Amino acid sequence: MNSDAEYWDLACEKLMKQDRIMKKVIPKFRDTGVVSRGDPFLTLARSIIGQQISVAAAQAVWNRFEASMTKVTPKNVIAMDPEALRAAGLSYRKVEYVKDLADHFHTKGLAKTKWHLLEDEIVIKELTSIRGIGRWTAEMFLIFNLKRPDVLPLDDIGLLRGISMNYFSGEKVTRAEAREVAENWAPYRTVATWYLWRSIDPIPVDY
Repeated sequence: MNSDAEYWDLACEKLMKQDRIMKKVIPKFRDTGVVSRGDPFLTLARSIIGQQISVAAAQAVWNRFEASMTKVTPKNVIAMDPEALRAAGLSYRKVEYVKDLADHFHTKGLAKTKWHLLEDEIVIKELTSIRGIGRWTAEMFLIFNLKRPDVLPLDDIGLLRGISMNYFSGEKVTRAEAREVAENWAPYRTVATWYLWRSIDPIPVDY
């Protein structure tokens, strides 16, 4: 599915003009792009569940998590027996994290936050104050929910692997090297990241 981000097509054109690797990679996966779910709680819950596991494993756990209740809402997650969530494949720590997240949305007013009015680093600061949400999860929120155009998630293993495979012939890359490569993608580092993800895993990531 093509992206519903209004800047996507322009970003692709600019990236292909200014980066020789993007000129090769983007056309292979041009019919894919970021599509927002629109629900901040779902995006953050999916991101927590997807921490440190593969895309396929994260999807499988999410499917069981979703099937364990009538609808994934903060109120329903709070009401769930922790053991039922464990049975869906969540670790003890992730059960704590999604329940704490649900509590922030249901009782602490997080759902009323006007995220779209906040700058990227402010959003990251706000979200990382919640248990279980680190910078990577906050950056996934920026990419998949707010559809921010210039996010560079340097803690993302897939991004580093994509840079390694496409720019360094498979050699391991440092964060500093990745950041240097990504300078050529600004102000559309989200889009470049998306297509590098596709280059190593054609199945679109979905948060």
